[in-house]
Amino acid sequence: MQVTKQSSGIKYYNLPIMALQAGDKAPDFKTNDQDGNEVKLSSFKGKKVVLYFYPKDMTPGCTAQACDLRDNYKALQKAGYEVLGISSDTEKMHQKFIAKEKLPFTLLADPDKVVHEKYGTWVEKSMYGRKYMGTARTTFIIDEKGVIEEVIEKVDTKNHTSQILKTGTPKVAAKTKAVVAKKVAKKK
Repeated sequence: MQVTKQSSGIKYYNLPIMALQAGDKAPDFKTNDQDGNEVKLSSFKGKKVVLYFYPKDMTPGCTAQACDLRDNYKALQKAGYEVLGISSDTEKMHQKFIAKEKLPFTLLADPDKVVHEKYGTWVEKSMYGRKYMGTARTTFIIDEKGVIEEVIEKVDTKNHTSQILKTGTPKVAAKTKAVVAKKVAKKK
């Protein structure tokens, strides 16, 4: 990231417009997980990864999304996925979120928004006419070679697992849909 102009203490950045798509190489990164351990995307080579960006721990939409992934975690694992959630929250906030919601997967801390910028998920938003910067809720499905298979931009927080399992190979999607359907049938 290059500073293009600086005046009165304000830095102006020339940020590239990055719209990652299926078929693109997933940008590598390193950041800390909830326990302060360094995590690199490249260390997951040979595994499929669900990398989901979400705005904030313990908010209604983010909790619904995390709990849907938690409740269907075994189906995601059976389909071969490693799940990594990432937000601009701190490691300490992630620990609280994991403990409160009993999340079985890793949450990555990106308070400096370095990973967000690589993935194009730190964006200008607008609410009630007020503009501000925030996280675009987006999920990247990454294959074993580190290539993006699918980008889910319209995330259904309460049914996100079913969105994920529809991606990838039809054979895997059909098998995992059956697992999820059995689980849902047992709940009734």
